[in-house]
Amino acid sequence: MIIESTQNEKIKYITRLISDNRFRKKENVFVIEGKQENERALQFGFNAQEFYIAESIFNENLPEGRVHLVTEKIYDKIAYRGSSEGILGIYHTKKSDLKDFKPKKNSSVIIVESIEKPGNLGAILRSCEAFGIDALIVTDTKVDFYNPNVIRSSVGCLFGMNIFSSSNDEVYEFLTENGYAVYTTIMDKASENIQVRNLKEKSAILFGTEHSGLTDFWVGKGKNTVIPMSGSIDSLNLSNAVAITCYEILRQKMA
Repeated sequence: MIIESTQNEKIKYITRLISDNRFRKKENVFVIEGKQENERALQFGFNAQEFYIAESIFNENLPEGRVHLVTEKIYDKIAYRGSSEGILGIYHTKKSDLKDFKPKKNSSVIIVESIEKPGNLGAILRSCEAFGIDALIVTDTKVDFYNPNVIRSSVGCLFGMNIFSSSNDEVYEFLTENGYAVYTTIMDKASENIQVRNLKEKSAILFGTEHSGLTDFWVGKGKNTVIPMSGSIDSLNLSNAVAITCYEILRQKMA
């Protein structure tokens, strides 16, 4: 049976999952769209509840599990981006706790405080995964990790990364107990170029919001560090700043 109506209850359910953060959290499921993203989710052990496939677009073997076929028109209705290969999956969320993370000897973590934009979080996840960062920790979380825009902009990197949501107090306790060198992206007279910081060893680099930076909680809790710049502008987009930092960590470790 092929689903042809937008009034079908399953289609209404998917539409609500995509658009309503609270509903996703209540149901403990989320939506993944696209072939690569679904493959990564399955690769990293996420449990698929069901799939919705437009066979006129999806030219692959059907995945294992419960599959619902939909018309191309219905797929266009439930898809939140264009040209996504005709496959959409609903998956169970995973709960992760910072207390369960066991860092290795030269662990590198990125910490972002109060991030608000799903697209930025996705881009940060992509950089962290690409450059071998061990974990991304988000404090004072304002973004749902399973927001469709996080999944899309991370190109599915969300599924293979250690990502945690925690409070500032809990994160500082974690960093202290595990012997991390803490670097805060705060600009003042004592700030040093990131290239002279020793990022080969166990280290954590913290970033605040684009409009106000790190909160006062982190003042004095780490070594102030800056990315060198030569233009007239004195700041970068958050995801760009994180990407540069992740590359510098990898560069030092490979040197």
